[in-house]
Amino acid sequence: MTRQSEPPRLDGPPHSGEPLDPDRLLDLGGLLRRLRRRADLSQRELASRAGVPKSTVSRIEAGRAGDPRFRTVERLVLAAGGTLGLAGLPAHPHEHRRDEGGRRYPAHLDVRDVYGPKDWPGAWWAHWYNLPPEQWPLRVPEATFDLCRERRDRRRWREEMRRRVRVRAVTGGLPPGGWQWVAELPDGELIGDLRAHLRGRHPVELGHPGESDQEVLLDGVVVVAPCRGLGIGRLLFAELLAEIDRVGIRVARAVTEFDGVEFLVRCGFVPEASRPVRLTLHRPG
Repeated sequence: MTRQSEPPRLDGPPHSGEPLDPDRLLDLGGLLRRLRRRADLSQRELASRAGVPKSTVSRIEAGRAGDPRFRTVERLVLAAGGTLGLAGLPAHPHEHRRDEGGRRYPAHLDVRDVYGPKDWPGAWWAHWYNLPPEQWPLRVPEATFDLCRERRDRRRWREEMRRRVRVRAVTGGLPPGGWQWVAELPDGELIGDLRAHLRGRHPVELGHPGESDQEVLLDGVVVVAPCRGLGIGRLLFAELLAEIDRVGIRVARAVTEFDGVEFLVRCGFVPEASRPVRLTLHRPG
């Protein structure tokens, strides 16, 4: 796997600073004509059902209505048997939250809970992080939001990566006793990789778990730098654990240094006092 200096690209809406492409605007007149054809309605019949003047229908279909009112368009679409909606929009994450004044938070910002002064941008200047809450000179709010566009875009990009990533097993091109799983995006771009292999004197027949002194040696877990901290390594490791349990192996070992030690300890490995660190994971049996 090659290193990446930039995050993998994801398809999405244009940046708010880009001009709107006129070709992407909805052809309302053409849409209304298609709806009338499907419903077998004349302009007069559709206008009667919707409770609007026939001239309004005629102007919209001819493109001479300027900017018709949304409620007028809604009534015409519903009267023709259609529905209005926007596809692909997730639920608003803080639609029902209110600030201390009972107001909604800005819709375009990401609201997050405040547990202490370090979580609140309004206290960036303070030096009272180590004080007990009853001695804080200011009361911190229950929630806050980030005004930095760059940080918001980065955080949302990472959330989208976490939602779209998929893990699959690699079945071809591996050495005997080798295992491999990859984490990838829907377009096939790799963002994570885990490799391991079996070692021992008594190989285990797949599909027939049993007692054996064979063990698994973890060769490595790699996640591209922009995607670290999203739990992708844990997703890969969960596949390894499931395969270990399936074939009846009870011991997994690894050798690593630096940040790899902390990651494997969180996954359940027990380190030894050595450099590089040797770690062992015992599965229940």
